[in-house]
This record gives sequence, structure tokens and C-alpha cells, in this order.
Amino acid sequence: MFVAPSSVYEFKLKSIDGEAFSLAKYKGKKVLIVNTASKCGYTPQYADLQKLADQYKDKLVVVGFPANNFGEQEPGTATEIKTFCQKNYGVTFPLSEKVSVKGDDICPLFKYLTEAPNPDFTGEIKWNFEKFLIDENGNLIHRFRSPVKPLDPEITQYLN
Repeated sequence: MFVAPSSVYEFKLKSIDGEAFSLAKYKGKKVLIVNTASKCGYTPQYADLQKLADQYKDKLVVVGFPANNFGEQEPGTATEIKTFCQKNYGVTFPLSEKVSVKGDDICPLFKYLTEAPNPDFTGEIKWNFEKFLIDENGNLIHRFRSPVKPLDPEITQYLN
């Protein structure tokens, strides 16, 4: 019998370095989960994601999930992605291994995030850099489409 997860803390993930990690280690902080790509029109959002992570480090953790689902805009290996993010945008926030965020091979975390109730919307991710805001208890509280910039008050209002 399938039991639906009760929070994002139940998922087992791998970092971009191949090490196991759990979002449960961020209990007590908000988490912004973002599906990312290195060759997208929204790729410059990496810089603002890093600023957001730095500015709200006591309250928020940003976690990037590289995905190659849209226009093959994340073709690189883990090493290439990590190097690109650090060199071009100074990214120090956690990155996961490359995942699929839609389709038959969707990562279980993103299946959960796209179906979990929230006040905004549910359904398939439409493009790179969609953002999912998780509360201090591991629950999805808001979802934002790609054009919403990381430092936009639409997001930061939940961090003050």
C-alpha cells in the first residue's frame, strides 16, 4: 500500500557530489527548492538565488536541482554544472545531482511538490527555475513560476 509522504523531509536525495542527503537537516528553516539549468534565459537567477541564500541564511536554505527537462538546457555532468555555478555565479548553496522534474522518470520529490496542496497552483513544472517554498516543518507553502525573481517581494515577504 502506497502512503503519501507527509513532508519533503521523507525524501532521500543525492548532492551534486554524489553524497546522500536529506532536506530534514534543514528543519527549523524555510527551504527554497528550485529546478535549475545552466543554459536557460533564467540562468542569471543563480546570482539572485545566491544573494537570497546569503541575505536570509539564518532563516532560509536554497537548494538547486539541476534538470535537463526543458530544451536540453542542462546537458552537463555534475562536475561541469558545479564548476559553472561556482565560477559564473559564486554559488555556494547546496545543489543536488541532476534530476528529472517531469515525465515518466520524474524525481519522487518533484512528483510530490507538483501534486502537494498549496495556495498557489499544482501541476507539472512548465520551465526551468520554478520555485517551491517549504516551511520550517517541511510543508510546501508557496510555489512560484520561473519569471518570479528570487529577490522579488512575492518571495521575500515570507522570509521577513
